[in-house]
Amino acid sequence: MKEPIQKYFQVGTIQWMHHPPVSSPVCDSVRTICCDPYFGALEITHIPDSETRERVKKMLDQSHLRVCYGAQPNLLGKGLNPNHLEETERRKAEEELTRAVDEAAHMGAGGIAFLAGKWEPDSREQAYSQLLKTTRAVCTHAAKKGMMVELEVFDYDMDKAALIGPAPLAARFAADMGMTHHNFGLLADLSHFPTTYETSRYVVRTLRPYITHFHIGNAVVKKGCEAYGDQHPRFGFPESANDTEQLAEFFRVLKEEGFFNEKEPYVLSLEVKPWGDEDGEIILADTKRVINRAWAMVED
Repeated sequence: MKEPIQKYFQVGTIQWMHHPPVSSPVCDSVRTICCDPYFGALEITHIPDSETRERVKKMLDQSHLRVCYGAQPNLLGKGLNPNHLEETERRKAEEELTRAVDEAAHMGAGGIAFLAGKWEPDSREQAYSQLLKTTRAVCTHAAKKGMMVELEVFDYDMDKAALIGPAPLAARFAADMGMTHHNFGLLADLSHFPTTYETSRYVVRTLRPYITHFHIGNAVVKKGCEAYGDQHPRFGFPESANDTEQLAEFFRVLKEEGFFNEKEPYVLSLEVKPWGDEDGEIILADTKRVINRAWAMVED
């Protein structure tokens, strides 16, 4: 493409992934992204310390970045499952997501994203009903604030082993949600397509009416290899599934399916993290290079 990718997408990044909190202070990380004009969006998550949270909010308010809020760590970090069969446990996840909506609103985000929980084959439909109950409650709360709720589609049997799930089940869930709420959408992540044994073309076409947000990244799906599972290593990582050509094909599919939207661009966030002792800044630069090259490979 001759036009820059920023014409059609708000390119973002996942703050807590490329700058892991254990090695990078949140405020330093956020400031780095706020000062980088490559990005038009930033995805943050729960910030426990109130003083740090307010410092981050102040930077975001100045930045002209579109703010997104990922509640996936909120659930995973506390072992919460929004489709838990026990009602008491399900309610804990619902309450956590409701709190996430409130924090996201305070930080200037337009909504939250989350993921389904683990499941068992003999109780799949019960878990599905529980997830609908949770998501509808959270959407009702979010709607009062004019906010969206997005479910990220994960692997169902490899690493996260989330209920949602392969693309057809995600489409079914989104359609069911659409019967009661209009502030719900799906988050499609290129790094998860190999983990659900699906192609970009299949996933995007299957989920076409429901996608509201994109992530791009990589995965290793060969058992026994380093970074196996939902680990989001850099593009080009040894024995991994995605690199420049796979990203270019993803962009081609998005173009064919009408997702290049200059008037109301979708958020498209890179989700990669340093592996081991890799440098987060180098990984971030590496990812930009891959994006730029893949974008250039797409025909106008």
